[in-house]
Amino acid sequence: MRFTLLVLAAILVILLALWLPSRVNVLGKYTWLELTDAETGRKITAQAVKDGEEIVLTWRNSIFDLKVTEIFAAREGRLDLTEVTFEDPQGKTPPTVTPEHLDDLYHTGGPFRATGLSKPFTRIIFRVGEIGDPKLKFENQSIRLFDQVGFGGAVLLVASRPGFFSSLFFKWTPSKIRSFSDAPNAAWEVA
Repeated sequence: MRFTLLVLAAILVILLALWLPSRVNVLGKYTWLELTDAETGRKITAQAVKDGEEIVLTWRNSIFDLKVTEIFAAREGRLDLTEVTFEDPQGKTPPTVTPEHLDDLYHTGGPFRATGLSKPFTRIIFRVGEIGDPKLKFENQSIRLFDQVGFGGAVLLVASRPGFFSSLFFKWTPSKIRSFSDAPNAAWEVA
């Protein structure tokens, strides 16, 4: 009886020792980002970025023919949308709008700039069109989503807290960036 209790206690300790590191953010103030092809599941890249770092998405709105810049900040395992700009085609400074008007302005168009946003995301799907030509930039790197999944494809960006196993992967990646692309021309570009 006593031996059985010791064995069960030992098993419980081992299971706890295996489970606990996956729940702890051993990297500290980092957010783990994984970019995958949403249709095939192929990993494009996976890496940790420092909390507070900006992730910038640029694309062209095909309906209003305006360049769009969306700025996200990595924060505690999520991405917060902090700023959106629909640029003025004449190069003028777009009018500043309040965060409450943001959703309507995405659909009604026209140049504008919304700052002071705090919209949290852990999963974002980017639909890729040839006109929009979306590019995702962070850590002085740029990835053209069209090169990764082609016209009509979709890219899934997932943000989470890095766990023990992702931190092992992160530490063993020599350049801190690991590209999983199968296509030779679809690697990271220098911005």
